[in-house]
Amino acid sequence: MEIIHMTYPFIPQTPEAEWVLAIGYFDGVHRGHQAVIGEAIQLAKELHARPAVMTFDPHPRDVLGQAHITRYLTPLDEKLKQFAKLGVERAIVMKFDLTFAALSKEAFVEEVLLPLGVKGVVTGFNFTFGRKATGTATDLANLAQGRFVTRVVNQIDLGEGPVSSTRLRQALADGDMTLVTRILGRPYSFEGVVVDGDKRGRQMGFPTANLRLTAPYLIPRRGVYVVGVTVDGEPAHGLMNIGVRPTFSDPTPQEMLEVHLLDKHANLYGKVLRVSCLSFIREEKKFSGVDELIKQISQDKQHAEEWLQIYAK
Repeated sequence: MEIIHMTYPFIPQTPEAEWVLAIGYFDGVHRGHQAVIGEAIQLAKELHARPAVMTFDPHPRDVLGQAHITRYLTPLDEKLKQFAKLGVERAIVMKFDLTFAALSKEAFVEEVLLPLGVKGVVTGFNFTFGRKATGTATDLANLAQGRFVTRVVNQIDLGEGPVSSTRLRQALADGDMTLVTRILGRPYSFEGVVVDGDKRGRQMGFPTANLRLTAPYLIPRRGVYVVGVTVDGEPAHGLMNIGVRPTFSDPTPQEMLEVHLLDKHANLYGKVLRVSCLSFIREEKKFSGVDELIKQISQDKQHAEEWLQIYAK
C-alpha cells in the first residue's frame, strides 16, 4: 500500500489514476469503518478505479480544542497496517491543522478532492466536513455535481447496540473483550518493545516481558488477561498483567504491561511483541504477600490454559 502524507494547500498535479476514496478518521478501524472501506473497494471495482483511504492526523477534535486525546485505539502506524490488510492501495494522511479546518465545504471538494482525481467518495452516515463541520454526506453529494459518485454507509448494529469508537473505548475500559472483539471483528492488539525490568516475575517462577508501547495505544482496564502474542513472526499465548503491582507497594508506582508466555521460553529483550487481548480474567488486586500472589498467578495460568483449550483456534 502506498502512503502519502499531505498538507493543505498543496500543488495540484495531474492524477496518474482515478481513485475512490473512503474518508474518515477511522480510529479503531472497527467493523463500521471496515464497511465504509469495503464499500469504497467495491465502488472502485464498479468504476474501474483504484481504492484509497483519506484519514487525518492529528485528531481533529484535539486540534480544534474539543478534546485532549493522548491515547488511540489505532495510532497512525497501526491504522495504516489495518488499511493495508483490508486491501486499500493508497492511504492519504492529510495533516489536520487550523488552515485545513478553515476550509469551506465547497473548497474541500474543489481544492482537495477533485485535484486528487477522485471518481468516487464513500463516507459513513455521520461524516461531516468543512469549516465548523457544517458539511454533511448530503452536501457532499450535491457538491459532487455529477463529477464523482458518492455513497453513504449506514450505521452498523450488532444486535445489542451500534458499532462506534466511543462504545469500543468503553468496552476496553470495562475489560469486556468479547464485546471488543465483536466491534472490531478481531482482538484488540498493540505492539511493545521488551525492556529490562526488576525481574520479580522470574524470581517467583513466572518470568515476564515488560513492554514499552511503540505508539500511544489506548490501554485496556487494569487486570489480568489471556493474550495471544506474536514474536519474530511466531505465535504464542500468555498471561498479561496491566497495573501498578500494588502487592509490592512501590514508592512511585507506575503502570506496567507484563506478559508471561505459557508455551515457550526465550530471551525477549529488545524484541517487539504484538499482543492481542483475548479474555479478561480478573481485576488488579493487592495480595497479603508474595506467596498469595504466586498462588493466584498459578490459578490465572490454569484459567488461561483452560480458556485456550476451549476458544483458541
